[in-house]
Amino acid sequence: MLDALGVVSGMVECQPQGPLTVRPIAPEERDGFRLHLRRFHYLGFERSVGESIGYAAFFGAELIALLDWGAAVLHCEPRDGHIGWDRLTRERNLGLVAGNFRFVVLPWVRRYCLASQVLSKNLRRLADDWQARYGHRVLLAETFIDTRFRGTCYRAANWTYLGMTRGYTRLKPGFKTPQQPKAVYVYPLARDAVERLRTSEEAAW
Repeated sequence: MLDALGVVSGMVECQPQGPLTVRPIAPEERDGFRLHLRRFHYLGFERSVGESIGYAAFFGAELIALLDWGAAVLHCEPRDGHIGWDRLTRERNLGLVAGNFRFVVLPWVRRYCLASQVLSKNLRRLADDWQARYGHRVLLAETFIDTRFRGTCYRAANWTYLGMTRGYTRLKPGFKTPQQPKAVYVYPLARDAVERLRTSEEAAW
């Protein structure tokens, strides 16, 4: 349980011990999940987007990291070019892409390669969890890295760098919001993920 998420006990640096586990948060843990992301992620946190799953990572019983996954962005030129999407195919298959919008290792936790280990373990179960919650799997994971960061843990977890965004976000057709360009990374959740996303037929599993 994440009951301890409601109260931060301290900022003492620690070396966590025990098996690494990553699991979806339970409904009763959502308040603590939001509280920790608001406090410890540099972007803060308001709510998840569309279909979404929040995850907590533990070493033994100790909470060490939190991740938020939500619906993919409507348009991303590097991603769309990588897949080979036209507009209609993107609209059909966009729900088969999941976005990693928050990932934070709690600041008092210190362990070599911890972030990439958490990402890898999360990715191994993401499609199954999406199936269980929403009745369909996801084929591709995407994330956007601010230029102040190097994306080291994503590269170490074998994500693929696709390029930079143009410096705005498009939340719906005809509406753009300026923002800093970000590096785009993706991770296939099936061997034929790109081919299935590219098809004009339904890409369901």
